[in-house]
Amino acid sequence: MKQDYLVLENLVKVFQSGKSALRAVDNVSVKVKEGELVTLLGPSGCGKTTTLRMIAGFEIPTSGKIFIEGKEVSMIPPNQRPTTMVFQNYALFPHMTVFENISYGLRIRKESAQNVKEKTEKIINLVGLEGLSKRSPAHLSGGQQQRVSLARSLIMEPKVLLLDEPLSNLDAKLRVSTRLEIRKLQQRIGITSVYVTHDQEEAMTLSDRVVIMNAGKIQQVGTPQEIYAYPNNYALHNITFKEGEKILLLVRPEAVDLKAKIPNSIIGIIQQIIYLGSHLVYEIKVDDNIFTVEISNPLAQKSFTIGEEVSLCLKENCLHVLPYEDIKKQE
Repeated sequence: MKQDYLVLENLVKVFQSGKSALRAVDNVSVKVKEGELVTLLGPSGCGKTTTLRMIAGFEIPTSGKIFIEGKEVSMIPPNQRPTTMVFQNYALFPHMTVFENISYGLRIRKESAQNVKEKTEKIINLVGLEGLSKRSPAHLSGGQQQRVSLARSLIMEPKVLLLDEPLSNLDAKLRVSTRLEIRKLQQRIGITSVYVTHDQEEAMTLSDRVVIMNAGKIQQVGTPQEIYAYPNNYALHNITFKEGEKILLLVRPEAVDLKAKIPNSIIGIIQQIIYLGSHLVYEIKVDDNIFTVEISNPLAQKSFTIGEEVSLCLKENCLHVLPYEDIKKQE
């Protein structure tokens, strides 16, 4: 069984500004196993990037500890930690070639010219940049620049690779293909990695496990399958509710069937129809709320039109019932 390789223990980060204080990270504890890719997922301001920066050494924890391979690194400067980071904006040197950008860390470390050449050529081939070593960043596509940034981090042979929303500057199509490349590369090398994103699909596609954060705290940790099937908290399955008590009912867009209006059902009016090839997305107004419903294989299903009244039929084995107060806490 793989051992815990990166351990965050009760991490707290408070930013002080005059008399006011912001608790950006609030008692975060995570264990990452060797070779695992764990994603910190959450909205802007949830503390995910601050947590990543503490792992890298760019921020010092107000309290708590960070361990890598059993050694505490909480107070060690960034350049002395066994970590490297792939930044959101790539942070490439515009006056250097691809080869020079990737080999920069080795040259600063004063490795021999032969070592620099061999290691750089190897990593260039590994990330698929063959034939581009003499180009400058200005003559690369966004995806190629992202690969240079990734190669520059990997060439230093870190124990932990950190990725701060590295795909956010790419267009949607390129983002999908590049995240698959990152995942394949990470699995091939077997490097322990922590990835930060606000994109749920990205987190589900890339990760061995996902850490959901909100307001500086961890809301849930689990595999993508666990997070998707059992959102928010496993303990909620043991909660009982009183008759007349308000609840929050969660249902996935694909777990709703649409039918022509029938009695004793949830009735809504279709506001928008979005055709996406393999599936159809309906936006349906129910009272003051908008429901999003995804229909797969739309050509084989009954079609509806904007303004039409329909019944929303929820698949009971796909429903999740939560206390109503929980949604208030997260607003």
